[in-house]
Amino acid sequence: MVIRLTIAVIVIFFLYRAIQDARATLGAESSFSFRELKLSWLALAGVSYGLGLLPMGIYWHRLLHSFGQQPTTGQTLSAFYLGHLGKYVPGKAMVVVLRTGMLKDSGVNPTVAAVSVFAETLTMMAVGAFLAALILAISFADQTWLLGLAIMLMLLSGVPTWPSIFRWLVKRMRVTKLDPILEEALEGYTVKLVMIGWLANVIGWFLLGFSLWATLCAIPMDPPVGSLSETWLRLTATVCLAIVAGFLSLLPGGIGVRELVLDELMIGPFGQVAAIVSAVLLRLIWLMTELIISGILYMWIKNKRH
Repeated sequence: MVIRLTIAVIVIFFLYRAIQDARATLGAESSFSFRELKLSWLALAGVSYGLGLLPMGIYWHRLLHSFGQQPTTGQTLSAFYLGHLGKYVPGKAMVVVLRTGMLKDSGVNPTVAAVSVFAETLTMMAVGAFLAALILAISFADQTWLLGLAIMLMLLSGVPTWPSIFRWLVKRMRVTKLDPILEEALEGYTVKLVMIGWLANVIGWFLLGFSLWATLCAIPMDPPVGSLSETWLRLTATVCLAIVAGFLSLLPGGIGVRELVLDELMIGPFGQVAAIVSAVLLRLIWLMTELIISGILYMWIKNKRH
């Protein structure tokens, strides 16, 4: 109980800091006013983000079952969404702590759950970097340094997810010594499963790109943001690269790194104010979405247990 309370306090503290930093950045934009925002578009951005995480969460559920664990879909998704709050704590380790802790009461082996988190997260990052590199190479070849960054990030996160390499790394790190059941569980990690993960994550990433477009639509701009068909690829590449670079930076919530990438790809077509405001708004919208969804799922599972 004490450990859980300590974890909750740490997460809440860093969430508060993330919100305060975002508010300070928005307050620094003298030409920006909250009253001018279109709330319906902000709500759509939140819904799109929540739906974008869903196929990724379902892939993690599939991973757990392939590893021989049997949580329900609701238990897995609750742990998945709540775990995202851990990324605002330095080092990213809190993501693993939150997810494994949430599933412990469901009879899921903590060591197996932790390894599955790494497999799912690295797959998400690899697909995001791949999409960013592909879109930049086809449509925005002038962004050479960003293209190089995307390719590097794709290799860093993608190569370890190949089943034979992933199993070798886990054994090399002697994780299997901690729990003998893990070696048998890893036999369920196959190439077919990885391909399913790539498909699920491609869908998720494009929904996250839509979330950024909806956020831009909420900001009064002159001229207004272009149609979805005109901007979706750019915004998807922007979101992919921003999140992957932010994650691998190990900074809390990728703060600063995300905004740097967002600004680089958005200032030209949308202007500096829109680029900065949308980057900060997106962080706040996604944070609130994570809080709402994880809260709803947690209460639902708690009531179901009773």
